[in-house]
Amino acid sequence: MTIALTHVTDLVVELSRPHEMGECPIGVRRIIPIVGGSADGPLLGGRILPIGADWQTVSRGGIAELDARYAIETSDGAVIEVISQGIRHATAEVHARIAGGEEVDPAEYYMRTAIRLETGHAGYDWVNRALFIAKGGKVGNTVRLAVYRID
Repeated sequence: MTIALTHVTDLVVELSRPHEMGECPIGVRRIIPIVGGSADGPLLGGRILPIGADWQTVSRGGIAELDARYAIETSDGAVIEVISQGIRHATAEVHARIAGGEEVDPAEYYMRTAIRLETGHAGYDWVNRALFIAKGGKVGNTVRLAVYRID
């Protein structure tokens, strides 16, 4: 059995300043508000609404657990919830470059997410019936993800 992937959309998720929670029992925690962005692709296009956040936990080993919830409003008015959970890790040198605002090629580090989409809009019922994965990276104050449906 093989798994096929279908490109759904490319997301540019705009972020505002993180709210640092500090060193917690399970790692360094931060909440990063999601303030906008865009979705542009062959199956899904629109804008990212200025609601939601990424609740991150960074372990002592430098692995960031990503837990984001936000919404896309399609060009024809559907609202689609995005639940994105994944991981990001890099060498200390690459992490310092990213944290310093440098545009680092996502090929230099690992960032992958598992995504669930949900909507009540009949025209997009197909998103309720599939799982999605994404590969991406951080560029300035944005996260960019290429999203694929697992067929």
